[in-house]
Amino acid sequence: MQLDPQNERQPQLPRHTKILATVGPASSKPEVLEKLVELGVNGFRLNFSHGSHDVHREVVKNIRALEEKHHRPITILQDLQGPKIRLGQFADGAKHVLEVGATFTLDNDKTPGTAQRVQLPHPEILEVLNEGDPVYVNDGVVKMRVTAKKDGAVECVVEASGPVSDRKGVNLPGVDLPFSAMTDKDREDAKFGQELGVDWVALSFVQRAEDVQELRDLIGPRSRIMAKMEMPNAIKRIDSIIDLCDGMMVARGDLGVEMPLEEVPPIQKRIIRRCREEGKVVVVATQMLESMTQNNTPTRAEVSDVANAAYEGADCLMLSAETAAGDYPVEAVEVMSRVIKRVEISPAWKPLMDARHPESVQNIGDAITLGAHRMSQQLDISAIVTFTSSGSTAMRMSRQRPLHPIMVLTPEKLIARQLNLGWGLQPHVARDVRDFEDLVPLASQAMIERGLGAKGCNILITAGVPFGVSGSTNMVRVVTL
Repeated sequence: MQLDPQNERQPQLPRHTKILATVGPASSKPEVLEKLVELGVNGFRLNFSHGSHDVHREVVKNIRALEEKHHRPITILQDLQGPKIRLGQFADGAKHVLEVGATFTLDNDKTPGTAQRVQLPHPEILEVLNEGDPVYVNDGVVKMRVTAKKDGAVECVVEASGPVSDRKGVNLPGVDLPFSAMTDKDREDAKFGQELGVDWVALSFVQRAEDVQELRDLIGPRSRIMAKMEMPNAIKRIDSIIDLCDGMMVARGDLGVEMPLEEVPPIQKRIIRRCREEGKVVVVATQMLESMTQNNTPTRAEVSDVANAAYEGADCLMLSAETAAGDYPVEAVEVMSRVIKRVEISPAWKPLMDARHPESVQNIGDAITLGAHRMSQQLDISAIVTFTSSGSTAMRMSRQRPLHPIMVLTPEKLIARQLNLGWGLQPHVARDVRDFEDLVPLASQAMIERGLGAKGCNILITAGVPFGVSGSTNMVRVVTL
């Protein structure tokens, strides 16, 4: 089946851009989870900023049951909370409005705060703050700047007015924070996640590559690691971070607080481009359909935001509060799926996928997948089929952003679940194979089961010979089912 990106009436293929939904009170019941799966959710995010271990264990059990029922892999991503910097407490729980030009002091004194000062219960931060450093409070509503440093305190001037009260969050854009991206709670949660068998672990507030390595040392090789890009220091060090992680999340919430809002869209595009170049999964997250937490229809701007992320070639789009705590979790997934599907039959979509085509060839595997992609553009095929034991062949193919679906055959259930967030990948757990002749009937069966082909259609197969050797992609063939 030769596909024409200009033909908007062609048969609807599986979405290339995936959907990740956050589980919370609005979606944790088995019947709601199942509805989301039926609507096309590819994976679920477990937010470890909320919920007990028992709650998360029950959710994982229900997701795995749905996986067996629907005979397809479902990804589970564990999102670690990370360190939260917060103000101390004010006298009598009072709320104070700080006016522009006022002086406000952050110190290490446990005495309840006033309109002039409050404790910042992080003495190590008071040590590294210097004159001129920005201090944002309450999601950036209140903006201050350090004007003087004293013993155990910093004096600030208010540059943008607003309210402060007990335990409000603090952001320090561009300041190298002198602690790990993981707290003791995160370390315990990460170990628990491994007991549950999560497929991905998202690391919050990454600042440097060493943060990713610390998590890898803790959890071992089983789960893949997604670095959440939400701090200016991480953006500056994107090249070293991307080398150590398996994917990145454009966490636009904190990123929009830590950096000027106008910087977020170009940073999003940069992260998507870099991840595609490196063959790493990239997730765009935060406030994609935020108004649907309370309304059954999104704003036009939100629809455009979802569409633009799909046009940019993001592997996966994530719903947060919309499915975790919103009034319309099912409708939010349905809207996101419809928007993505509409993008992927738009005449503008494929030219944009090809606009920055990664041509670099570093090894035989890259050359094979690049050649397979070009062959798929010329031949009458129904899909590209890859066989992989580690996932590397599939991610190489996904990196090329081919128009056709990419059927991924793997004997490893964990690999299928991990690849399920990759652009265009349709993972299918199949028995192990010994040689190419063994692979063809498996490919035929999987294609027919997924509705991607029928007897007599052509498929393009890439694999590595000998089979079972990680990263050995060295073969491409066209086969008739």
